[in-house]
Amino acid sequence: MNTFSEITELQQHVGNKLGTSPEVLVSQNMIDTFAEATGDHQWIHVDKERAAASPFGGTIAHGFLLLSLIPQMATSAYRIEGFGTRINYGLNRVRFVAPVLAGSQLHADFVLKALDDRGNGQWLMHTEVILKQPEQSSPACVAESLALLIP
Repeated sequence: MNTFSEITELQQHVGNKLGTSPEVLVSQNMIDTFAEATGDHQWIHVDKERAAASPFGGTIAHGFLLLSLIPQMATSAYRIEGFGTRINYGLNRVRFVAPVLAGSQLHADFVLKALDDRGNGQWLMHTEVILKQPEQSSPACVAESLALLIP
């Protein structure tokens, strides 16, 4: 796992991969729990029988569930030390390219796209996140994640 202890190390890494997360199982239980937490009970996510007859052949994960996995995956892919905290600052362009069927494995590649100096020792980190399923040629999701590094 790559570890970055100083902003200069991160600055030298712009344009390069920060790391790759281990695979995470996107289980039906995870999907159902997410549906309960968000109130999104769309049949394509929670009705196994109806979803089996869909073009996907089974239930698929919510797009926002995929996005919610990004912090966990980032933590297991790379480390940033030397700051008081790193907070979620939002997302820029997000695309859900391919469905993630219940029971699929998913991992993420993280590429540091830019670092913006926000003053007072704060830096805005732009990271391209590519969520991939090993058995699929196209990514499941591509997003630009923003994190604010605070001293």
